[in-house]
Amino acid sequence: MEREDRKAAISAYKKREDAVGIYAVRCIASGQAWVGRALNLDAIQNRLWFTLDHGSCTAKSLQAAWREHGPASLTFEVLERLEPEETAYIRDAILKERLAHWRATLGAEAV
Repeated sequence: MEREDRKAAISAYKKREDAVGIYAVRCIASGQAWVGRALNLDAIQNRLWFTLDHGSCTAKSLQAAWREHGPASLTFEVLERLEPEETAYIRDAILKERLAHWRATLGAEAV
């Protein structure tokens, strides 16, 4: 890769916006669901699975489902992607409202 091409690729990577939104984790074996919000939907599953694998997930019921049924029984899905907002305050308020909506809709616990 040429130096200019590499610099352009790095610049484009730095300018990209992370996908913000709401996600769900479901246990096929037990029927349980958990809903969470993320400032980077593209990275949240890896982070969550890492914490579950190391036994350090703060959602105790999700950690218990991971231990009891194994990672193969858990699914991850993006429920909603939000449009980029001008300020973090507005983004956080919208995330909070949408998280409450999806938790009530799915009867899910928080991640």
